[in-house]
Amino acid sequence: MTDLARAAHPVTAPVRWWRDAVIYQVYVRSFADGDGDGIGDLLGVRGRLGHLADLGVDALWLTPFYTSPMADFGYDVADYRDVDPIFGTLADARALIEDAHRHGLRVIIDVVPNHTSDRHVWFTAALAAGPGAPERDRYIFRPGRGAAGESPPNDWESVFGGPAWTRLPDGEWYLHLFAPQQPDLNWDHPEVHEEFDSVLRFWLDLGVDGFRIDVAHGMVKAPGLPDVGRPGHVEMLGVEDLPYFDQDGVHAIHRAWRRLLDSYDGERIGVAEAWARSPERLARYVRPDELHQAFNFHFLKAPWDAAALRAVIDESIATVAPVGAPSTWVLSNHDVKRHVTRYGDGPGGLRRARAAALLMLALPGSAYIYQGEELGLPEVLDLPDEVCQDPQRLRAPGDGRDGCRVPLPWGDTEPPFAFSPPGVTATWLPVPASFGPLTVAAQQADPASTLNLYKEALRLRRAHPALGDGALTWLDSPPGTLAFSRGGFVCTVNVSASPVAVPLPGTLLLASSPLTADTRTVLLPPESAAWWTADSA
Repeated sequence: MTDLARAAHPVTAPVRWWRDAVIYQVYVRSFADGDGDGIGDLLGVRGRLGHLADLGVDALWLTPFYTSPMADFGYDVADYRDVDPIFGTLADARALIEDAHRHGLRVIIDVVPNHTSDRHVWFTAALAAGPGAPERDRYIFRPGRGAAGESPPNDWESVFGGPAWTRLPDGEWYLHLFAPQQPDLNWDHPEVHEEFDSVLRFWLDLGVDGFRIDVAHGMVKAPGLPDVGRPGHVEMLGVEDLPYFDQDGVHAIHRAWRRLLDSYDGERIGVAEAWARSPERLARYVRPDELHQAFNFHFLKAPWDAAALRAVIDESIATVAPVGAPSTWVLSNHDVKRHVTRYGDGPGGLRRARAAALLMLALPGSAYIYQGEELGLPEVLDLPDEVCQDPQRLRAPGDGRDGCRVPLPWGDTEPPFAFSPPGVTATWLPVPASFGPLTVAAQQADPASTLNLYKEALRLRRAHPALGDGALTWLDSPPGTLAFSRGGFVCTVNVSASPVAVPLPGTLLLASSPLTADTRTVLLPPESAAWWTADSA
């Protein structure tokens, strides 16, 4: 281990921090622009670490910043051991990790093991070598079907739409479950295993605290690459068995990576972005000898309904309980519409989003915050077609993810609201003027702002002994509401559109909307949540 890693992870570092950590997702391209080119970068992240420390999160997760042609905004990696010039240099990455640790923040980075960029040295060598060459064995090349090999080798579809195969001029086809510029690796090849072990060690030696594993359910394909048998594969993801996702063989990879992570001090972690067709299969990713956490997409997708929310919370906790892993909770990320908008947009969507934040942060386990949700940012729905860049938008109208990736507003009174240095107005996606009242600077001055709600919630979460990891007990509550206790703590949520009177749970700690109470009852406002310290019997 390097001296840097030892310094960043002293032997006194607390263990099992990840069981109740609040982890902030930084979409690097849209977080902060440090060099003035209108694109977020590592220098910009470094300059805003104070915001994250002041917010009260435990760690930041950085989306890919590796060398990439950016066909899928960095999830097409050409060099896993270097930084793309758009985002800075390897020295910038090292400095960012050191600065984050000085702020008391851990750093998690993305690793993309299912596929590389088509500009990766391995793939360019495979193309140059031709059919039958050993260089092609690191990827999944196959002859086509039909008399002249004119049809794809099977019926698999790309997550981004269209067939998952592209034919080369030499007649062979290669597999890409995402964009054609993202060829899938062949994890039956030992060199692939060796390469990723080396990549993980490279970044662990630089001091990173863990990895978010992109498409952790991918990598291993069913023997023989059988047909699915019917179209519409994307809709089957996480619902039905697919021969290219959630195959049993992925778990041997994750067990090997867990052993590697455990060989470093400081509790370095692996977080699975995994889709599985049942809770039982999802739990396999977080068995004691596999990864530490898996994203809980079921909670993210739950409708704003008391019964549905309670059901998904119960299922989430029950899913991981048999393997002893913590639950995770997330409301938004860089791949989905922001939850302010999903919950209805406008004042109603924001009211629900504030309540959902208090609900999420009161649940047992670890929580993920997507950059800008602490500001109550909505999805930007009116980006002009000519500025949209997400390849997923080609799949179907409205499928693009550009609207949740608009640069963050930090201050000033005009776009881009201090996202870039003074004098720079053109950003990679335009920042709408409507973000003006939502800047960090504007909200810091408003005690009732969403930013200050998050700050106080995170402060209380750290301070209250009942919050974080642990158990949950549901309490009786009227229809359209949720109530649960955690030791001496109570959370109440009114999901309905009308005020609801309930017995006073105790002393108020925090509420997402102003409420009124007397000595015996409290009137929960519509679509609100509140935290209480339970009164002793």
